[in-house]
This record gives sequence, structure tokens and C-alpha cells, in this order.
Amino acid sequence: MTDESGATVNGTLRTLAPQVLGALVRRYGRFDPAEDAVQEALLKASQRWPETGIPERPFCWLLQVASRKLIDLLRAEQARREREVRAAREEVGEHQGDADDTLILLLLCCHPALTAASQIALTLRAVGGLTTAEIARAFLTSEDSMTRRITRAKRTIQDSGVPFRMPPEEAQRERLDAVLHVLYLIFTEGYSATSGPDLHRSDLAAEAIRLAEMTAALLPNDSEATGLLALMLLTDARSPARVTEQGELVPLHEQDRTRWKADSIRRGVELVTAALPRGPVGPYQLQAAIAAVHDEASTAEETDWRQIVGLYRLLLEVSASPVAKVSHAVAVGMADGPAAGLELLAALDNRDRRFYAARAHLLEKAGDREAARSAYLRAAELATNIRQVRYLNARARRLSEGAGHD
Repeated sequence: MTDESGATVNGTLRTLAPQVLGALVRRYGRFDPAEDAVQEALLKASQRWPETGIPERPFCWLLQVASRKLIDLLRAEQARREREVRAAREEVGEHQGDADDTLILLLLCCHPALTAASQIALTLRAVGGLTTAEIARAFLTSEDSMTRRITRAKRTIQDSGVPFRMPPEEAQRERLDAVLHVLYLIFTEGYSATSGPDLHRSDLAAEAIRLAEMTAALLPNDSEATGLLALMLLTDARSPARVTEQGELVPLHEQDRTRWKADSIRRGVELVTAALPRGPVGPYQLQAAIAAVHDEASTAEETDWRQIVGLYRLLLEVSASPVAKVSHAVAVGMADGPAAGLELLAALDNRDRRFYAARAHLLEKAGDREAARSAYLRAAELATNIRQVRYLNARARRLSEGAGHD
């Protein structure tokens, strides 16, 4: 498209836009949706006409496209109104109070029709009360991009026609699991950022804990909701000792445990101790129990690895995730010797950054310095957070310089 032809198209569109809008408003009597429809038609014309040329009757072309769009908008609006009327006619007795409304809102934000990224953004916006700018900063993206993501998520929910009420009983467990998973993802990104300059985003982790507190309060008989809160508290308790003053990663076995948050550990242990006997035992309770064993050890050497191995075996029975398999192999390596852990790792197919970091750690324990160095370097290649990359490269460099291992 030449500058001249582009200017001609733009000039034609500017001239015809008010005429088309006027014709639509006169015909349908609705200004707002007519304006949206005309904008859609103008956008389509601006994309097509430079390639195909301006049609012989451009006014008719625009009016036809805008009319079709307006009819679609009016049909969608009518369907929405019918849904609202049906909801308004529901008996007052079905209303279950503000607390349940918050839970329903959480379920809505984590609707299965949405992507995980959209579920997280919408949860933080609608339930967490964060501004779009705050969410965009948390996920290192632009405010415009986050606005579009949230808008698309709202539109998807609206178009799905899902009512604002608790899902049927047979679907509640699956939907609640989705809510807990979204909260867990928010916390994980806060505690161990996948990108950006920092290893830890304390504001995001704190918001996840706050939402988990609220969810556990709304579901007092749900052991997994309690287990998730306990897991977050027990994990976040280590955050003060997890990075140096310069922001560099300090591995668990080298952390100054006197800096851990004692109150968070005490509460997390109380929560998971109360949740486990209630059953059914799920992955968040088991991960919280593992975190509690780590947190209750006064030193790294006093860690009860046998108990941790047993808990990981239970975890693999209910949720055999790649992360759990790698962590189980490391625990076995610590309890029974690095060769046993390396044997388990060798059987795994999912070889990501965690896999190679675990393999490097066990190889270093086994005294195979060159293989450990190669594994650290491979883990660094796969890492996406700059702090993790630095840590893994430093471990590899340390081996090549002959400084020995722990």
C-alpha cells in the first residue's frame, strides 16, 4: 500500500463514518452499540481496502458490515437480559449471603473456559482488588496488555452464559480444585519468580496468602484449602533467609534458619496437623507436611529425610507431577545416598531446569564433579530467572575451580 492510497482510504473512511453511524442510529435507535458496530466496520475496511481497493459503493459496504455487527451485538445483549431476568426471578431463599458470593466469584474467575493466565489475572482483579496496573507490574507486562487480557476473560465468561451461583454439587470439587490451583500458581510465581530481576516477589506471595486465608475461612471443612494455606505459610517462612542482601539465591541447606519466620512456621504446622486427620488427604496437605518437616529441623543435617521420603511416596500416589517425582528422587538421594536418587532421576522423562539442578546436586554429593558441573550448566541454560541462572553458573564455576563440594 502506498502512502497515497493509504491516505485515500483513510480520507474515505473519515468521510463516510458519520454517515454510516447516522444511518444505523436512525434504523435501530441505539447509539452505543451502533458506534461499536461502525468502529468494527471501519477497522475491517482499513485492513481490507488497501489490498482490494475501495469498493464501488463504499457507503453500502460499510453499512452492510456494521449492520451485521450491530445485529450480533443486539442479540447478545438480549440474551444477557434474559439471563438477568431469570436470575432475578430466582427465589430469595437461594441467596446464601456475602461470604458465599465471594466464593462464587472465585469460582467464576477460575472458570474452566479461561486460560490459567486469564484466571490468575481476573482473580487478582476481581477478588484480590488489585488494579490493572498493579497486576501488570506483578507479571512484568504492560498495562494495556493486561487490560486486554482481563477484558477478554470477562467477555469469555459473559458469552458462556454461566450463572452467578454455586455450580452443581457434582462439579464443585473440580471447580474448587481449580481455585486452589490458581492461588497456588500465584504464590509460586511470587515465591520463585520465573522471570524478571528478582527471585522473590513478596507482594504477589503476600496476596496469594491473603486469598488463601480467605478461601480457607470460606471452606472451613475443606482440608485441601487448609492444606494450601499451611503450605504457603511454611514455604514463605523461609523467604528472609532465601536471598542474600544482594538478592542472590541461598539454597535451603545453606540458609540461616534463625531468620525464618517462627510465627508462620508455628501456624502452618498447626493448620496441617489439624487438616490431615480430617481427610481426604490431598497434595497440598502432603506438600505442607513435607515443608513442615524441613521447617522444624534446627539444622539441615537434622532433617528427617526418611519421613520426607515417606511423605513424597504418598504424594506420588495422589499427584505424580514432574516436580514431585524430581523432589522424591532428591529426598531418596539424601536418605539412601546419591546413587539411589540418581537412579530414580534416570527413569524420568521430563528433563527441565529442576531435573538438571537436582541431578547436579546429587552428582556433586557423589563426588562426580565434572558430570555435576555439566548438569549445573544445563540447568542454567534452561532457567528463566536471572538469579537462578547466576546461582547455577556459580555452582558450576565453583566445581571447575576445584573449591570442592559441601
